[in-house]
Amino acid sequence: MPQYDYDLIVIGSGPGGQRAAIQAAKLEKRVAIIEKKTVMGGTCINTGTIPSKTLREAVMHLSGYRERSFYGSSYAVKQNITMQDLLFRTNLVIKHEQDVTRHQVMRNNVELIEGWGSFTGPNKVRVESVDNHGSQELTAEKIIIAVGTTATKNDKIPFDPETVFTSDEILDLARLPKTLVVVGAGVVGTEYTTIFAALGVRITLIDKRPVLLDFVDDEIADSLAYQMRENRVTLRLGEEVSSIETIQDEHGKRVKILLQSGKQVIAEKVLYSIGRTGNTFRLGLELAGITPDDRGRIKVNTHFQTEAPNVYAVGDVIGFPSLASTSMEQGRLAACHAFGVEASIVPSLLPFGIYTIPEISMVGRSEEELTQANIPYEVGKARYREIARGQIIGDNTGLLKLIFHQETKQLLGVHIIGEQASELVHIGQAVLSFNGTIDYFVNTVFNYPTLAECYKIAALDGLNRLGG
Repeated sequence: MPQYDYDLIVIGSGPGGQRAAIQAAKLEKRVAIIEKKTVMGGTCINTGTIPSKTLREAVMHLSGYRERSFYGSSYAVKQNITMQDLLFRTNLVIKHEQDVTRHQVMRNNVELIEGWGSFTGPNKVRVESVDNHGSQELTAEKIIIAVGTTATKNDKIPFDPETVFTSDEILDLARLPKTLVVVGAGVVGTEYTTIFAALGVRITLIDKRPVLLDFVDDEIADSLAYQMRENRVTLRLGEEVSSIETIQDEHGKRVKILLQSGKQVIAEKVLYSIGRTGNTFRLGLELAGITPDDRGRIKVNTHFQTEAPNVYAVGDVIGFPSLASTSMEQGRLAACHAFGVEASIVPSLLPFGIYTIPEISMVGRSEEELTQANIPYEVGKARYREIARGQIIGDNTGLLKLIFHQETKQLLGVHIIGEQASELVHIGQAVLSFNGTIDYFVNTVFNYPTLAECYKIAALDGLNRLGG
């Protein structure tokens, strides 16, 4: 048997890499994580999930957004909010999560190696020092790639930190713009659109697709679009950008965006958000027998194995759904499979959380999916304005929607838009996992007043639609 330096080497310390390393360590394997940055957590903690969600929470608080239904649209906790106000909270949370992540890894006796990792063979990884002070070659029986992604850029776009940037640089903004164009209405672009719109920034959102978030239930996506327009967001859907250029006029340095339809938009700044590209360009994948796609993403099988059987890949680098929660599970499952341990999840019951304002969450199947599959279904709805808790927190637009089988009443999907949607969805997820029916919600007592009551109201509404 060949001897290796480690049983498992993980390249990248984001959610997927961290969970994979800790799972393998709990199986009493010798594990090392290679991380190119001086801090752990990857994009999730440092520039992506945690910063954007903390920024959102700071905006919700300082802008007084939640209380405006009570105190008027001019209400704010702080006038003249600055980027520094928002980043104060964001930076505290980032530092705390970095420390927690490092502590978890150290507590499980996972070795942390700082540097750039790249393959020199299927079982070999060279680690180059970040400060170019040498390199070392390590071997491992199994290797897991968890390098994440970076914001996709176009060589024809004049990127600069001051006017045209991606979500990876958004925390470096010196000040809030008065006008902003967001190119790309995916999850990231839509989240930042609503966050900045809540601060009063005039936003134009451009995307060549004809609808927002085409994987979201149509009714929920329509509700989001309506509320975005209520916050003075201009939606340019079905439009494609032909060019972006910086201009200098009496108003200072600005950006002009030309659309293929002939329209043009001028704004102070542009957030370019057309997707993510895998961080695989320096990995030397060809030396491991692995070929990424044109976006740098790696193809894997159901066990997260790549073309090289001893090499696995997890997280954003393998593509959709690119969520921190799913990346964690992918890391756990990959480590278990690598060392012959049984483990599984239910892929169809992965919850989605989209932290727009208002937030969206869903689990299970949508009306569109069920219609295409010729499955007879009915829906039940509860609006937050019908619920005492909705009135208390000032959310009069929230909606919880249950989709269930027309004959058996088995729950098939849960779709929510409104406050605490990403928390509320897990009640429905539990019922889905046990193949429960909407009778569960009818016969269950929920605390009063809570948003969870929406489940009972929606279930009763659904029974009424059946004539029950």
